[in-house]
Amino acid sequence: MKKILEVLQYGDMDIRFNTDFDPAKNQEVIVDVIARVAFAMTTRLWGGNEQAVLAMIRALAIADLSVSVNRKQMLKHFETSSEAVAKTMTLAKEEFERKGGRVITFGPGIMPNGQKS
Repeated sequence: MKKILEVLQYGDMDIRFNTDFDPAKNQEVIVDVIARVAFAMTTRLWGGNEQAVLAMIRALAIADLSVSVNRKQMLKHFETSSEAVAKTMTLAKEEFERKGGRVITFGPGIMPNGQKS
């Protein structure tokens, strides 16, 4: 098991971050994590806490943008990168369905009826 990102709050102003990944040694690790996380987000529920997890992911992104040296450039990067991943995910989903696979989307907090993915 690898730790993608751990964020712990020890006090009001004491927030610490940890990860098992070192993008300085291998920049492709970020692309790999993006693909794996996007796939996980589209294929299974996260134990019923997906709304809280998404809220925290967005809070981290907003905090990152708020201290960014070039906020507009970062937003443009997010826009183009997420658009490319979204296109790839859509194409993969369509190919899966063309080959007879079935994709079922569940909203946040909705549990499947016992079917296996």
